[in-house]
Amino acid sequence: MLKSFTFDKRNVSLFYMRVKNLVRKFGTPIYVYNFKTIRERYLDLVENIFYPKLRIHYAMKANSNIEILKLLRRLGAKVETVSGGEILLALKSGFRTKDILYTSTSVSKAEIVFVVKNKIQINLDSLSQIELYGKLNPGAKVGLRINQGIGAGHHDHVITGGDMSKFGIPLPHLAQAKKLAEKYQLKITSLHQHIGSNVLDKKILLKAFEKLLETAGEFPDLESLDFGGGFGVPYLPEEKSFDFKIFGAEITKKMSNFCKKYGRELTMILEPGRFLVAESGILLATVTEIKNNPKRNFVGIDTGFNHLIRPILYGSYHEILNASRVKGEKIKADIVGNICEAGDVFGRSRIIVKPKIGDILAIKNVGAYGYAMASHYNNRSLPREILV
Repeated sequence: MLKSFTFDKRNVSLFYMRVKNLVRKFGTPIYVYNFKTIRERYLDLVENIFYPKLRIHYAMKANSNIEILKLLRRLGAKVETVSGGEILLALKSGFRTKDILYTSTSVSKAEIVFVVKNKIQINLDSLSQIELYGKLNPGAKVGLRINQGIGAGHHDHVITGGDMSKFGIPLPHLAQAKKLAEKYQLKITSLHQHIGSNVLDKKILLKAFEKLLETAGEFPDLESLDFGGGFGVPYLPEEKSFDFKIFGAEITKKMSNFCKKYGRELTMILEPGRFLVAESGILLATVTEIKNNPKRNFVGIDTGFNHLIRPILYGSYHEILNASRVKGEKIKADIVGNICEAGDVFGRSRIIVKPKIGDILAIKNVGAYGYAMASHYNNRSLPREILV
């Protein structure tokens, strides 16, 4: 069993040996997830946030592997969903309807009907959603997703707050949202926000936290406040892990002080996705081609952006190691995939132990938005997933 995906001198040889055993048994390409890392990240949250009424809803779009869902359920997590398909998978994984949150955008009437039929707690994303939901389920308790003009994230495509974002109800529209809720006797019992993905700056998250508390004072019937997720993980070598010790103490204090003024203790909801699973995963691939061109070295592997789209979609950095040899001559090379697109590149000018055809490369930190975003592009098969 792979105990950790850290690569210090004490366990690197053991890691290489276990990689070889996995590849020998299952082939490549293959996603490998480490349960221990997921458990550690979950404990980072619950052991550093001392607020008594805390609920962790795992954002399952990050990685919807059913065994990961079952593990997080056993640890005590609940789940956040964005589609009918995710709701069905959450139920199949053992989550109860009361453990499931649903928040989505630009959804069909049929999907809202499905949510109502299954009695799933909903965060309504727009004025039109309030109108539709009110007609379908008058008198129900609902949450509102609010866009408070604050957005952050590692790439423009993952910023989910601010003027350019399609998500949430803008603050100037809240009065109209209240009127619509009143029209259909909907009781607004929760407010939700999510500013973006892979945020490592605690200051911007605290700013958004405080802003939601400020807005919450305008709603008298609240039972919970949903602060979303977005907690980042270090992909680049110079980045540092998100420290929940200070952040947890800060949000506990702010939430407790607000509730004293509000007059009752509300539930605090967080929706981590990437934070819980990203560092648990590696993608193993076999070197199939080496090109020593006049100006560039290319190392080709038997996977592509159809299996890991983050580099081509976001320009994301993932550390890449030669998992077949610990030591040896190092070269600078571009690590490229087997998809017929010029952008199918996992890393440019990477320093790596010189590979041979048949060597195994390990792409790190792929537990989030890896397999979950994979496709059959070029009619290539999906990789396997193994959990250890």
